[in-house]
Amino acid sequence: MRELECFLVLAEELHFGRTGERLYVSQSRVSQLLRSLEGRIGARLVERTSRRVELTALGSSFLAQLRPAYGMLGDAVDEARAAARCVAGRLRLGFLGSANHRLTAALGLFHARHPQVVTDIVEITMADPFGPLRRGEVDVAVVLLPVEEPDLVVGPCFGEQSWMLAVPAHHPLAARSTLDAEDLADSPLVAAAPPAPDYWRDHQAPPRTPQGRATRRGPAVATLQEGLANAAAGRGSMLLCRPTAEAHARADIAYVPLEGLPLSELATVTVRGADTALQRAFARAVTDSARPWAAAPGAEPVPNFT
Repeated sequence: MRELECFLVLAEELHFGRTGERLYVSQSRVSQLLRSLEGRIGARLVERTSRRVELTALGSSFLAQLRPAYGMLGDAVDEARAAARCVAGRLRLGFLGSANHRLTAALGLFHARHPQVVTDIVEITMADPFGPLRRGEVDVAVVLLPVEEPDLVVGPCFGEQSWMLAVPAHHPLAARSTLDAEDLADSPLVAAAPPAPDYWRDHQAPPRTPQGRATRRGPAVATLQEGLANAAAGRGSMLLCRPTAEAHARADIAYVPLEGLPLSELATVTVRGADTALQRAFARAVTDSARPWAAAPGAEPVPNFT
């Protein structure tokens, strides 16, 4: 390509010195590139004397065919670069629990940067947190950690949150200002149903307290609303992160702060090896939305994904 570019410039300038200046190379380098190209073709393309430089008949014919072809190559590269810089299309985003303020802030920044992107937002069930990703139903999932799936990749997190325990409004624990993790042994725990992995289910309904006391497993539910209904009916208590609890306030349930467990954390998750510009753009928005300078639309230029 460098040889072809050199020949095109030389055909315009008909001067080795000016050709070198345009290409930011020495005059001898221009001669070297030309000789290499002529060697590939097997004939001279340029006649050079002490007074003038001119194309041979073959050089003129070659130029007529090369110029439009070279232009098309340049256009193809330019179009590819533009497409790489312009994130467009449709992003399917799945979320678990509730779309809290961190998620909506990330979405707001994402759309401010990429208004041409259409986003579909769907709820992911507790019983199948990773299935929609694997079935290709969503491009990015926002789910609770931990994620220990070899075919999935954990992306930016939304920050740690404290736990709250959902109990019936008339439950003895409802009058407490705070609870300790050891109190979990006193009430059945509502848990996610299969096919959610056991380790993931145990994180939300621990089989033991930090001091080793066994807890009782309550109803297994597929969705958050099923879990809340069971908690309201007194069939078990349910652990929720604070933003989810606050988003689902209801008169028949009391949410009591609980201490003594590792904090809850949501993160973006994608399928390994299926990385796209849209996914990278959303991941960037998740990270940047936590920064005050990124709150205003247009605070930062659209990232370059080439």
